[in-house]
Amino acid sequence: MELSELETRDRIVASALALFARRGYAATSIQDIVSAAQVTKPALYYYFDSKAALYQAIVDRAHEERFELMQATVDKGANIREQLIQIIAGRFEFLVKNRDLMRIAYATAFAAEEELPPDVKRLEKALRNFDFIHDVISAAQKRGELELRYDSRELAFAIHGLMNIYIMNDLLHPECKLCRPTAERIVDLYLSGAAPDDAANRTKPKA
Repeated sequence: MELSELETRDRIVASALALFARRGYAATSIQDIVSAAQVTKPALYYYFDSKAALYQAIVDRAHEERFELMQATVDKGANIREQLIQIIAGRFEFLVKNRDLMRIAYATAFAAEEELPPDVKRLEKALRNFDFIHDVISAAQKRGELELRYDSRELAFAIHGLMNIYIMNDLLHPECKLCRPTAERIVDLYLSGAAPDDAANRTKPKA
């Protein structure tokens, strides 16, 4: 049965995604991709100018889908705690369903330039996703839900960092099974801290 244009493109992207995630960009050839997708090279070049363009499309997809997910979930939270839980739990669920896509996104972020196609755009959309979380934090400060004595970007880096550490750990150790209760514990740790209430007073130097 002949594939539609959309089905052909999806098959090419799915095959490339699996190969890039397993072998990396440099070790994956166009022939590897078309063989896995069971299409011809002209079919691949009809949709993508080059292997680099195909790789960029996959990286862009990783950031776009996560951004859309955050936009869709954040409004479900009535306060900053619920908003952050929705964002992180949504990201965890996305990871479960898109492990190869997430592996490529993180590998691209930390790869040396020589390991990636020339001129690959890997920061612009990643920064936009961080800025979205920063906007959520800033809005919470304006509502009085977070203290103003902390810089909003500092607070955004803290929760963004916690989330990403859990995701990277899960990519290395899939048995971790990230889920909503884990997201709740991360957010509660972020908002409340691990020290007892009087710890700050005990550790202040005496005048």
